[in-house]
Amino acid sequence: MRLELLTVGDAFHDLIFMGLSRLPRAGEEVHAADFAATIGGGAVITAVAAARLGVRTRIVSALSTDAARTLRGEAVSVVNVRRSSEPHAITAALSMRHDRSFVTFAGVNAQLQTRLPAALARQRARHVHFAFAPVDCARWARISERLRAGGTTTSWDFGWAPPLRGRAGFARLLRSADFIFVNELEAPLYAGLPPRRSPADFWRRAATNTIVKLGRRGSRWISRELDLRAAAPRVRFVDTTGAGDAFNGGFLYAWLRGAAVRDCLSAGNAVGAQSTLAAGGIASLPVSLAGRAGQVGRNNRPIRPTKR
Repeated sequence: MRLELLTVGDAFHDLIFMGLSRLPRAGEEVHAADFAATIGGGAVITAVAAARLGVRTRIVSALSTDAARTLRGEAVSVVNVRRSSEPHAITAALSMRHDRSFVTFAGVNAQLQTRLPAALARQRARHVHFAFAPVDCARWARISERLRAGGTTTSWDFGWAPPLRGRAGFARLLRSADFIFVNELEAPLYAGLPPRRSPADFWRRAATNTIVKLGRRGSRWISRELDLRAAAPRVRFVDTTGAGDAFNGGFLYAWLRGAAVRDCLSAGNAVGAQSTLAAGGIASLPVSLAGRAGQVGRNNRPIRPTKR
């Protein structure tokens, strides 16, 4: 059976310290009310979210032995570019009620982007989702353009990477993708605007389809043809780590199944919200969206990314 979704990008072991009343000052120690250790990173969480909903999924990343085993247990096939002697990446998340801070050791991820193109060239999928901030935007724009020329759709989630907008080829990279996923802070950042300025006009011009993740306020689909919002379900969240990447997996599941625009947003909202009910990005991901995001299937009007 043809591979439906290929996720490409960073992977981490996440150490999540929850229930902090505040962040420690220099020389201080604070105690967390709860703790969890799990696997994470955009490529990992998006892959697991989609696979649990029945999407035939593969990941290309640099994975520890434990991470690769866990992903295979989630029915995600694995292409691992990490060499056995190399340290995997680790992120410590310090989580308070309304804010988070992170400390990251990149490990093998520092070499990841030089290895991904060769591994990617041997893969075939209906859709490729990239989850990293590229150093060489022009090179990755060419890769994305070649995939689209061959009939494969693509999406990008860069995460928070302030230097990215100033890199050569960034505008071309935005145009090369079928979908760009950003959150409400990243949307103005990559548009070069202050946080309170609306970036909608920029994204209408810059990208084919932009999906803006708005947290508790849901999500928004922006293109030249439409500007549509969908509300998020109300949940009592435990930890928001990885919720945006979980959203991506739910959205892509619905889109690959031919869902209508609003149902794609609603599916993303539902999966993202569900992911916050336990620590880390994958522990509480759903295996079904029945009753959560409306009907996803052949009765909905199929939406295809607008080609330029």
